[in-house]
Amino acid sequence: MLNEVIKHVTQTIEERSKASRNTYLTKIKALESEHMNLDAIEPSNAAHVLAAIDTDRRVIMRSKSTFKLGIISSYNEMVSAHAPYVHYPELIKKIAARLGHSASFIGGVPAICDGVVQGYKGMELSLISRDIIAMATAIPLTCSTADRAILLGTCDKIVPGMLIGALSRGYLPSYFIPSGTMTTGISNSEKSSARQKFHLGDIDSSQLLETECRCYHGEGTCTFYGTANTNQVMLEALGIQPIDSGLASVYSDKSAVMEEVIQAILSAEAPALYELITVKSILNACVVWLATGGSTNHTLHLVAIARSAGIMLRWEDMDALSAVVPLLAKIYPNGEADVNQFHQAGGVSAVMHELLNAGLLHGDVKCFNNRTIAEHIQKKANGIRNNAIIRTTQAPFSTTGGIRLLQGNIGQGIMKVSAVAPSKRKVTAKARVFESQQAVYNAYHNNELWCDCVVILKHQGPTANGMPELHKLMPLLGNVLDKGYQVALLTDGRLSGASGKVPAVVHITPEAQKGGPIATIQDGDIIEVDGENGIIHNRNAGTTPSATPRLTDENDHDLFDVIRISLDHANSGAMSKIVQ
Repeated sequence: MLNEVIKHVTQTIEERSKASRNTYLTKIKALESEHMNLDAIEPSNAAHVLAAIDTDRRVIMRSKSTFKLGIISSYNEMVSAHAPYVHYPELIKKIAARLGHSASFIGGVPAICDGVVQGYKGMELSLISRDIIAMATAIPLTCSTADRAILLGTCDKIVPGMLIGALSRGYLPSYFIPSGTMTTGISNSEKSSARQKFHLGDIDSSQLLETECRCYHGEGTCTFYGTANTNQVMLEALGIQPIDSGLASVYSDKSAVMEEVIQAILSAEAPALYELITVKSILNACVVWLATGGSTNHTLHLVAIARSAGIMLRWEDMDALSAVVPLLAKIYPNGEADVNQFHQAGGVSAVMHELLNAGLLHGDVKCFNNRTIAEHIQKKANGIRNNAIIRTTQAPFSTTGGIRLLQGNIGQGIMKVSAVAPSKRKVTAKARVFESQQAVYNAYHNNELWCDCVVILKHQGPTANGMPELHKLMPLLGNVLDKGYQVALLTDGRLSGASGKVPAVVHITPEAQKGGPIATIQDGDIIEVDGENGIIHNRNAGTTPSATPRLTDENDHDLFDVIRISLDHANSGAMSKIVQ
C-alpha cells in the first residue's frame, strides 16, 4: 500500500503540473516529427555525417533498420571520476556493432571539479556550468542524426546538466553509464580533522597536502556522500541507470553494466526519456535522496530537472516527503562509512527495497530496461549486510529524512539535518554579517568569531556571483563549534553534499541581491535557527517566525530555473532557447 503522504504529494504535483507537463509533451512530440533521420535527410547533409566514419560502421549506419547511438561524454583528466571515460566510447561502439547497430561520439561537455576551485573565483562558474552543460548536451542531440543517446557523466553539475539537456530532446531514449567510485583511502573524518588542525596552526600546508592526497588518490568519484554520488543514486531511482552500478568501484568490471544499458537502448522497445522522467519517478528520486541523506545541491537540481520535463516540483513537496521518509543510511558526512562501505553493506538496492516494501516508492515506474522499478529492485537487491550503515524502515537512524526546509521572516532555506548532531540543530545568537568568504576568514584569524554567533554570509546567490559553494568556511566554524560555542551559518550561497557538523542554512531565497530579507540583517541582530522545527527568524525584524516571504507562482524559487540562471549571467537568449 502506497503511503498516504506519498500519494498526496504525487497528486498535488500532478495537478500543479498539468498545464506545464502538457506543454512539454506537446513540444517533444513536435520536435520528434522534425528529427533528422539519416535516411530521410538530403544526401549532401548525410555525406557529412558519414565522412569520418569507418567503412564497417558506414555500412551499418546506412541501413534503415539500424539505430544510431550517439555518445556524449564529460571525459577529462582534471576530474577524477571522469578520467575513466576515456575508454568508454570505443567499448560502446564494439558492443553496438556486435548487436548490429552503430555508435558514434557526438559531443563533449565541460566538467569542472568543485574540489579544485573551492574558495576561488572559478567556484562562481560552477553552478552556471550546469546550464552550459545542458546546452552542450542539447546541441549535439539537435544537430546530429543520433536516435539514441548514451550519457557519460558522474559529478556535481554534470549529471543534472546532461539530463536537463537530454530532456530538451526527450523523445530520444537517453540513459547513463557510470564510471565508479575511488577506492578507499584515509577516512573522510581524518581528512576533515586535518583541515581543522591546519586552520588552528597545528599542521602546515605540506602536511595538509600529504593528508589530502591520501584521501584523494586515484580515479573515480570521491568517497564521501556528496553531490557526485548523490547524482548516481538519483539516476538509479529515476530508472535511467542500473541500480547499484554508480557506487561500484571504478575498478569493478563495467562490461556487464555497459552490456545491460546498450542492449536496452538498442532494442526497438527502448523507452523514450520523457516516458521515464515523470512525476512518479521524480518523487522516487526525492524519496531515495532523503532516505540516504544526500546532497543539499539536489534541492536545486531536482527542481530544475523536473521543470525541464514540465513538472513543477517545490521545496514544500520535499519537506512534506521528508516528514515521512526515514533516514536509512549513515554515510559520511552523515556517519563514518564511506560510499564503498555503503555499497558493500547492501547499497542503493537495499535502501530502495526497504522503501518499496514500506510503501514509500512508486513501484510501477518504468525503467530503461522496460521493467518496473519494483522488478528492477527485486532483480538487483542485495539485502542489508551491515545495519550500522543501512537500517530497515522499522528501525531507522531517524524517522524523518536528511533534509529540512526552514522558513521564517528571513525567507526559506535548507539544512542538512542528518549531518548535524541533534543537540546542535538549534542556535539563537547574535548575527555576525559578512559579504565575502574572505571577510569571514579575516574575522576568524583576527579572533573575532570565538563566541556564540550566527554567521550571515549574504550576496552569495546565483544572481550575485553564481552561488558558489562555501566549504572553505567549514573547518573554521567547526573549530568554533568544538570550543563549545553556539554557531551556525546562514547564507544565500551553497554548501552541497559535504555539509556537516556545523548547522548551516543554505540557498536562502529570496537572495540578498534580489532584495530578500537576508540583505537587511545587521550585526548584533538576534537570529534564531531551529532545524528541529524548521524556523529561521530575525527577532529584530519585528515579525513572527511564521511570516515567511512568499514567492509568486511566476518566480517561485526562480534561482532553480535553468533558463533564468543562464540569462542572468550570460545574457544568452539564443543559447537558452536550445534548452527551452
